Amino acid sequence: MATSNDLRKGMVLNIDGTLYSVVEFLHVKPGKGAAFVRSKIRDVLTGKVLDKTWRAGERVEEVRLERRVFRLLYHTDDEYVVMDPRSFEQIALDRVRVGDAAKYLTDDCEVEILFVEETPIMIESPSFVNLTIVETDPGLRGDTASGGTKPAVLETGLVVQVPLFVKEGETIRVDTRTDTYIERVTARS
Repeated sequence: MATSNDLRKGMVLNIDGTLYSVVEFLHVKPGKGAAFVRSKIRDVLTGKVLDKTWRAGERVEEVRLERRVFRLLYHTDDEYVVMDPRSFEQIALDRVRVGDAAKYLTDDCEVEILFVEETPIMIESPSFVNLTIVETDPGLRGDTASGGTKPAVLETGLVVQVPLFVKEGETIRVDTRTDTYIERVTARS
């Protein structure tokens, strides 16, 4: 059994029969008094976010998850339809189960879905994704003395800050943990 000191982002906990995913956490050690862990947890079925404070070392029940790779077929405003590439079984996931991963999903991409027994509970975002820039202002030479940035709209609608030399139509790598630009991706032939 895990403790509150073991909390990490994406960890799924069973609290009084309800499944919660850890959105963020912070270990706090005040100058006076006992240490504690402050966290935000999301109900995986309803999407409701709660603030929860744990005593340091308090026992928590971690849920064992099974990871399966699916392919995203298409999405509407309300749901995402994925297919198991081995069995061709299709599953429709509502926007709550997709969560923040929606910012990085493009049609026909591979997604990792977390299951509890046979119930899909959430899509796990990869650490890095490659996305194409669909709109950005042209960068002008000499705009800044050191490297400046400009906003760029990606194919999924996500807006990230990119260096001035990056142009519309280029593919970039994005860190999904921080929504930041990492590098340009060059096409390999």
